[in-house]
Amino acid sequence: MVNGRPKRTSASRRSRSATSARDDGRVRLQKVLAEAGIASRRACEDLILEGEVEVDGEVVRTLPCLVDPTISRVEVRGVPVDIRPVSVRTRTVMVFKPRGVVSTNRDPFRRRRAIDIVPHAPGERLYPVGRLDIDSSGLLLLTNDGELANRLTHPRYGVHKGYEVMVTGRIDERALEKLRRGVFLAHRRRGGAARASAERIEVLRRDRDRSVLFIELSEGRNRQIRRMLEQLGHDVKRLRRVGLGPLKLTGLKPGEWRELSPTEAAALHRSAFGTTRKTTTAPKRASYPKSRPKRDAPATADRTPAATASPRSSSSVRRPSGAARSERNPSAGRGRSDRGGSRRPASAAKSSRRGGPGTRSGER
Repeated sequence: MVNGRPKRTSASRRSRSATSARDDGRVRLQKVLAEAGIASRRACEDLILEGEVEVDGEVVRTLPCLVDPTISRVEVRGVPVDIRPVSVRTRTVMVFKPRGVVSTNRDPFRRRRAIDIVPHAPGERLYPVGRLDIDSSGLLLLTNDGELANRLTHPRYGVHKGYEVMVTGRIDERALEKLRRGVFLAHRRRGGAARASAERIEVLRRDRDRSVLFIELSEGRNRQIRRMLEQLGHDVKRLRRVGLGPLKLTGLKPGEWRELSPTEAAALHRSAFGTTRKTTTAPKRASYPKSRPKRDAPATADRTPAATASPRSSSSVRRPSGAARSERNPSAGRGRSDRGGSRRPASAAKSSRRGGPGTRSGER
């Protein structure tokens, strides 16, 4: 027991996933509740274990619990919940987030949130696709499709985001090249540092005291653009997101919102589910070519005792000439007088007849 409820174990999680995988059309109850906007998946599990959820008129207190979203009737604390598939009730809107608005659904300081701009039903749960910090403005998507949000924000899928950035000072080509190659940014949670770079950089305007850039990223770390430019000595005066995948920030003023058109929704879906990122991996070690196979080498299947005999006894092996031997081993061509003038002992002569070191191929 943990905090008055059964402890979740890895074995129970595996059994739940295996059970849901075997039952076609049925999904976990906490998943459909989270997709319906009740709460997060973990909070929905707590509601189920506390007996706050009914399925087809019966109270559920244990996990796993599988339901059919098309026919099951679910109530939370006596209130019916629409658990139809997300594809039936998906909603995605575009917001022009102004400065001073936070892009989180839970703010302890009770500041104005992006979801407060868009009117929605009490049971509908919208959440931002990614984040824009409070000092930034521009395009922000709100959706109730969790898989779409994951595809648009995870670096693995490489959906690009475009930003217009105004910085202090006149930025030079050397600084732009450093941005393209990448600079190291510290991980605030995990510790250490990793290289962060821009996929594309263009200079829109460059004056003596300020520069305006277009920067395109395929990942979104915390305040990434601001931190990259601060390392190069340029403070960001204004940052606005103007693109997300195929979407452009058009037809909106700060604080306004609109539903995506069918064409935009289809293009966004293709960008999220139809592409994968070219992953950047560590450089591989240099691969050296394998040694060239011997000429006229017999096949493995046709190998016979005669073919596998020693090269010394094979008549097909070409022996190097005396000149070639002298180039490879200068001592091979010298006579016995040059090697000391004395006859080698019998043990050395016997070793030569057996093919030992220093034996000339013509001496048998």
